[in-house]
Amino acid sequence: MTDELEETRRLIDAGDIPGAVRALRPAAESAPLTELADVVGRLAAATGFDDLSAASRDLTASPRSPQALYDFGYGCVERGVGFLAVPALREALRLAPGSYAVLDELVSALEGENRHAEVVALLLERDATLRPWPERYLLVFNSLLAGDLSTARTHFSRLPAPDDPTWEWAHTRVRGMLRRAELARSAHPAGGPRLDSRDLRGWHYVLTGGHLATLSPYGFDAAMTGRFAYLQDSAEQCRRGLGRLRVILDAAGRRPRTVSLLPGRSDRILGLAAAEVLGLPTEPYSPGGTDTVVVAYDLNDVDREAAVSLRDRTDGQVLYEHATCWTDPPVVSADVSGLLCQTVVEPWGERLLMTDDGATRQPPDARPEAEIAAEIVRADGAADPGDGETPPDPDTALAAFVTGTAAGWATGPRTRVASPGPVPSARFA
Repeated sequence: MTDELEETRRLIDAGDIPGAVRALRPAAESAPLTELADVVGRLAAATGFDDLSAASRDLTASPRSPQALYDFGYGCVERGVGFLAVPALREALRLAPGSYAVLDELVSALEGENRHAEVVALLLERDATLRPWPERYLLVFNSLLAGDLSTARTHFSRLPAPDDPTWEWAHTRVRGMLRRAELARSAHPAGGPRLDSRDLRGWHYVLTGGHLATLSPYGFDAAMTGRFAYLQDSAEQCRRGLGRLRVILDAAGRRPRTVSLLPGRSDRILGLAAAEVLGLPTEPYSPGGTDTVVVAYDLNDVDREAAVSLRDRTDGQVLYEHATCWTDPPVVSADVSGLLCQTVVEPWGERLLMTDDGATRQPPDARPEAEIAAEIVRADGAADPGDGETPPDPDTALAAFVTGTAAGWATGPRTRVASPGPVPSARFA
């Protein structure tokens, strides 16, 4: 048994389930499947996942059974540990090469791990036998997420409109992504990145249909490429985002008549500030509101029913989210994201402060919403110079990109995209 599996057993016995899952990662592709299944079975039993525990036992008893391999892989994907499913599903596909069920589940496992280039390679190997729906669609979709526009275009041209209406949304989705890719490639200022592995704004637009207002000014060349990991937010950062929202609206020729306030405290604070910055009156959010900017601080904290109601646009409705989580995106993609982060602490939330006596907790700011909003409006919204690694990002460059891509902006459902796409960034495990 490998050192990783032994360490996983120790962590399970110690009750450290997250640590045990992390310890399994380096062993998933190299450990013998029976030994991996045995450890996963112990992990599943410790967490009360009886279905995965049973599938692990079956695989240990019948390691060459395609059904046992599939059931184990399916159970891992369903429980959010798709990386453990990959070796079992690869073996199942080797033993049952004609099984679409196994192929599709392997694609699902790899997609869940953002291993899109591997999905593309897997499906291209089977090009002659791919069904249009879902396999060739999955080839197009994962080619886009891997940044392979040539393959995406080639196979989209071979993808017929679906006979089953349940796939119409998917067809519309990839067609929209390809259209936005063409707009983005021509919209960047001369000398700027054009949909390469550093073009965070361009790929954010292609995949989500939204505009990214600001880039993180720290660690761009040290694996962050414009995203934040942990961010203790500030009034200045909020004001910066709202100023860039105004740049985007002006460049796109949008003239909203109101700012719509969602009911959450953080959303109302930011919405009140946005109304002042944009010079607009406020109104309560309603799903049918038109010619309005709907303002959210973090859509993952918005009531789910309200968030779902924001998926389909009404005329002139623009959804702004200040802090978009890129590792666990919300159920709806915003038309404008102020910034991308993994974890954020609101300026008015409980904060961690470093003093001469060590770390201390500062309680949440209990002042009235309007008072905090006024502080945001007064804040300095100038760009943080950061560490000097982030490429220049003046208002003029943002406006030029928005103007050049306006034809593909805010034109369809705001569909969630779970992958960070072709631009990598470091993250907390």
